[in-house]
Amino acid sequence: MISVVVPVRNEAALVQGALAALRAQACSVPVELIVVDGGSTDATAARAAQVPGVRCLHAAPGRARQMNAGAAAARGELLLFLHVDTRLAPGALQMLAAATAQGLRAGAFRHRFSHPDWRLRLISRGHNLKCRLTGIYYGDHGMFVARELFESLGGFPEVDILEDVIFCERLRRHARGRLLEAEAVTDARRFLQQGIWRTTARGLLILARHRLGLTPGGRGFSQEVR
Repeated sequence: MISVVVPVRNEAALVQGALAALRAQACSVPVELIVVDGGSTDATAARAAQVPGVRCLHAAPGRARQMNAGAAAARGELLLFLHVDTRLAPGALQMLAAATAQGLRAGAFRHRFSHPDWRLRLISRGHNLKCRLTGIYYGDHGMFVARELFESLGGFPEVDILEDVIFCERLRRHARGRLLEAEAVTDARRFLQQGIWRTTARGLLILARHRLGLTPGGRGFSQEVR
């Protein structure tokens, strides 16, 4: 069974649509849907709880803490961590189930933004290439990992940002992941609202500071975007 963990905070407008899209794919694949609310002040948790078959949990704010809480409660052999503003292409869960049945223990999906702007297409292509070459996956790609492997690595580091990168740096020492061809399509709202090049530059600066052993910073990536 695949346990899909969706961390949310103040996403009342998106949560039911995101869960409905996942449920549509769960017909032919055993799937457990877990939403972990990080202290929403809107109707996010209530709307998530209204979706049939969804377990709604609560945790302290912070994507890493929320995903760890969801993983601890999960019953599936495979954990899939999916952002609420990212939709999997039709058939993605079936592709994932088939790949893990053949022995794949970790990886993510090929990324695309929801908006057709050429700059966003270019950024996604760069991310996909980097993921394939380095084995470092970003949360927007829909990261998945075998549960026993996730637990053996201590889960996500409970930091404010880059929990996905730091976890993958540990992960690639123990397992070779793969980028599946099915797409994870992310809402482009952050890039469109904050500026495509500006947001990209901020992300590159955060990664550069991390590589140099400095505090990443990057408050803009923790701000809520609507």
